Amino acid sequence: VQLQASGGGLVQAGGSLRVSCAASGRTFSRYGMGWFRQVPGKEREFVATISGSGGATYYADSVKGRFTISRDNAKNTVYLQMNSLKPEDTAVYYCAGKYLAVTTLREAVDYWGQGTLVTVSS
Repeated sequence: VQLQASGGGLVQAGGSLRVSCAASGRTFSRYGMGWFRQVPGKEREFVATISGSGGATYYADSVKGRFTISRDNAKNTVYLQMNSLKPEDTAVYYCAGKYLAVTTLREAVDYWGQGTLVTVSS
């Protein structure tokens, strides 16, 4: 599976942004998909994940209520809608895939996308 993230950019604090991740292959619905983020000098951290059917979602406490993960299996795409953005949300956002499961652990991810930079100005 190849993952291609897009949609990052510069946004003011309080604003919104949606990042997307397009996957190759015909078995997209078998993968739990997620988003992690990383800032220089820090470890990559979990943001959100969604089950293959889209019926289950999980969020980091830091983004709960502000971010929404969703997927369109017909388009092989997972989205992360980010609202009420804060400067501390600034990071490179990576999409992640795990076969037949979801995970909040970066060590358990099977596939990574290349990352897209989100910058939130104060």
